[in-house]
Amino acid sequence: MSSPKIISVRPVLLSAPYSDARTDLEVILHLPAGWRTTGLVEITLDNGIVGLGEGYLAVFAPHVFEEIVELVAPVLLGRDPQDLARLYRDISLVTGYWSLQGAAQHVVSAVEIALQDCRAQLLSVPVWRLLGAEANRPLKLYASGGDAVGPGPMLGELDRIKALGIDVVKIRARNHQADKTRWCQRHAAERGIAVAVDMTQNLAVPSQSVSDILRYLEEVRRDGGPMPVFLEEALGPQEIENYVTLRARVPGTRIAGGEIVTTSVELCHRIEQGCYDVAQPDATVIGGIGPTLEVFSTARRHGVEVYVHCWGGPVGMMANYHAALAGGGTVTEWPIKPYVLRDALLVQPWQIAGGQITLPDTPGLGVRLTPEIEREYAFREEAVYRCLVDPAQIPPADWR
Repeated sequence: MSSPKIISVRPVLLSAPYSDARTDLEVILHLPAGWRTTGLVEITLDNGIVGLGEGYLAVFAPHVFEEIVELVAPVLLGRDPQDLARLYRDISLVTGYWSLQGAAQHVVSAVEIALQDCRAQLLSVPVWRLLGAEANRPLKLYASGGDAVGPGPMLGELDRIKALGIDVVKIRARNHQADKTRWCQRHAAERGIAVAVDMTQNLAVPSQSVSDILRYLEEVRRDGGPMPVFLEEALGPQEIENYVTLRARVPGTRIAGGEIVTTSVELCHRIEQGCYDVAQPDATVIGGIGPTLEVFSTARRHGVEVYVHCWGGPVGMMANYHAALAGGGTVTEWPIKPYVLRDALLVQPWQIAGGQITLPDTPGLGVRLTPEIEREYAFREEAVYRCLVDPAQIPPADWR
């Protein structure tokens, strides 16, 4: 019996309504059209199997994502999807000289994820089992959001989190927003929910300093307030070496990061250097599911937890959850903001109960793309994430 062959590789851009343009600060500042784009790679085999992968790049630069997919597609055509190591090597060689640590890695990620989806379907097993997990155990969720424009919408978000049985929420707060942090801690605690903080400094140049963070934490803890469950992306790219100092200065919380790192080598090095208590790889960024598992392996050796980053679309979320299950993870991120694509591409609905998610036993990742979905969620040019914003657009909020 002949081996299956790849006969088609194509980029797919989908746009759909995202969150609430009236109450979500992220949408107001970065997605004013109220729509968000997800970029997929679709790989079709000569036996009819179709695999899907996702690259986070398309949220920000959808046409760049498309062009890089078109560039690497000829390297894959006519080849056996089961020969993953050679295929991965070759697409990395095509893109590595000019983008080993950049945009092309997101496309490499999408291709690798799609190949894993194909491989698992060929064996009629879920990806998590293909990658060595013996049992389908639930993963504990923490909710990710916390960017509401004011107290009213934030209360609604906390109520949705409580209804899911989730007991940790990650909010967004910078070092001048101790008042917002304390408000969220107080109202979350009333619902049995603890608060973690994403300080969003991963691309900030210059970023806040260790001293800024210490002052922020002192203000948060004023009058006996608790320390955040963890601090995420507290320092910028020029401050990586100071993560070790930060961890030593704030023993009452855990330090997390790594979501934008585009190679497993770099993130594993950060773990080995003692930067994090919690590493946060994203399979749609770091090169796919295999490199994510390399991070799990290194983290295990150094006593570091891994919470996969899941801020993309449904294919990327599934890829990360399968990686977490196969890698021995126990906690993972659940984006609380509404995004209809998150449900539209699933073979089976999300299985969330008691604050935990259980993955499907269906072959592959458990996602599918139909012509109807492509028509309904056709790409929109205005659905592009704006990274440069005017601080004057930030509406005032009273968090007292």
